[in-house]
Amino acid sequence: MHYVLDLWVHQWRTRHARGDVLIVRFADDFVVGFEHRDEAERFWADLRDRLAKFSLELNAEKTRLIEFGRFAARKRKARGLGKPETFRFLGFTHICGSTRSGHFKPRITDSKRMRAKLHVIEGKLARRRHLPVPEQGRWLASVLRGHANYYGVPDNGEALRAFRYFATEHWYRALRRRGQRSRMTWERMRRLRDRWLPWPRAVHPWPDARFDARTQGRSPVR
Repeated sequence: MHYVLDLWVHQWRTRHARGDVLIVRFADDFVVGFEHRDEAERFWADLRDRLAKFSLELNAEKTRLIEFGRFAARKRKARGLGKPETFRFLGFTHICGSTRSGHFKPRITDSKRMRAKLHVIEGKLARRRHLPVPEQGRWLASVLRGHANYYGVPDNGEALRAFRYFATEHWYRALRRRGQRSRMTWERMRRLRDRWLPWPRAVHPWPDARFDARTQGRSPVR
């Protein structure tokens, strides 16, 4: 993919693009952003030809051209159109949202991915429910820290708190099933939660801060 796509995108951007072109790729999944729609349309056609040379093709069900970005909602509203489309990528649902203070909020944890992970946690807690509570707490805390290390992006606090809440619920039910006369109450469960489960927080910088640090003042698109 580095030769087939990455190097080719850089050449295409240098030769054909008037505006900015950015690409983010993980394995064979990628998103390409354009400043101008006509360039996006031309790129899409050229990309199909490029991949065909290597007997490859785009997944038609996953490939779309959408209007997205900081000003997409305002521009679409001015044209009498609905809200911008969303898309899922790398475990996040990307939306053209905004915070209460009006800042652009482009992504949140993918709810489908979060439900799947919580289902896995529920099963693993069921197999660990007869272990000592501190051992369970240390294990679940490590799971939450790993989750926050990936999803702890700015303005994703609500999803991080929801993940902690539902993980606590699964732990509570697992402890309740340790015996028919369980003495586990929600009051005790809250003490265990506060003792063992870390409170989630953002661990990643804002995209513009990370972007500036990596490019060191040089445009990455030229």
